[in-house]
Amino acid sequence: MDHFDWRILSALQQNGRLTNRELSELVNLSPSQCSRRRLLLEENKIIRGYAARIDAPSVGLPVLAFVQVSIKDHSTESFGAFRTLVSADPMIQEAYAVSGDADYMLKIVARTLETLSDFVTSKLLALQTVSHVKSYIGLKQVKENSALPLKFPRS
Repeated sequence: MDHFDWRILSALQQNGRLTNRELSELVNLSPSQCSRRRLLLEENKIIRGYAARIDAPSVGLPVLAFVQVSIKDHSTESFGAFRTLVSADPMIQEAYAVSGDADYMLKIVARTLETLSDFVTSKLLALQTVSHVKSYIGLKQVKENSALPLKFPRS
């Protein structure tokens, strides 16, 4: 990657809807060069996709929770069963294997606290491989930023 690729990534992080012409003006390349470079960044999975960021409370999902999950035994089967649940449920927005007291940290959205409680009880705790769940309710978002702190290498 050269400085043009880094500039393209930086611009697209701020606005993924830029046309190749708009992008070319920002990074000082021709539209065809920007298009070729964007396609290569996509093919190489550096750009993983484009999506609209939707305000969850505006669409009826005002409850945000961060849930720590501990697994009983660290067998391949236990982790597999848990990951199957995580992959299949749309309430789980993000899931991370973590170090520390828990095995996983989940970001979950829900319509109500009761919906969240039902999910934890009937799905997470019902999974025999789960030993412990600890939930934290998000009270107020104080920062949102999906852009990575890109640093351009010196040429």
